[in-house]
Amino acid sequence: MDRTARSQDDTPVVPPRLWTIAEANARVAELAELLPRLAGWVARLGEVHRELHRLGEFWGAEVDSEDHVDHEIKARLDAEWRNLSLRLEEAMASLRAEGIEVKSLENGLIDFYGLVDGEVVFLCWQRGELEIGFYHTLTGGFAHRRPLPAPRARASSGRARGSA
Repeated sequence: MDRTARSQDDTPVVPPRLWTIAEANARVAELAELLPRLAGWVARLGEVHRELHRLGEFWGAEVDSEDHVDHEIKARLDAEWRNLSLRLEEAMASLRAEGIEVKSLENGLIDFYGLVDGEVVFLCWQRGELEIGFYHTLTGGFAHRRPLPAPRARASSGRARGSA
């Protein structure tokens, strides 16, 4: 069985690990709590960006001068931008390192690398779903997701776990 799938440009996709359906389902509750926090960080980054842009449009480069009336506000916004960006990047990188792909924070779409019928696929979960019930190919996306095979067929898929 070849666990190495191919991406759209035909390069090998070697996931950090392959999740069984049970393992992925065990993470769903945690992810359901994490996604709104990450989405909140993204929303706040948008607010900070708009405020920084507004300051820059109004004052120009002089707002960076230490004696400028709005310099402290800009410095605080710059620091918040850096902090939130770093936290978001670290959280997303940590998930990717586990073989979890965040496809959409807004819609709460998460994919886990897994095996179905010997093929490396994405086990697909969307916020609001109680458990993972769908999968799609690595290139198929949410619009092409299909129901997972019946539980009897899953048992053979679930035994093939571990790292690629």
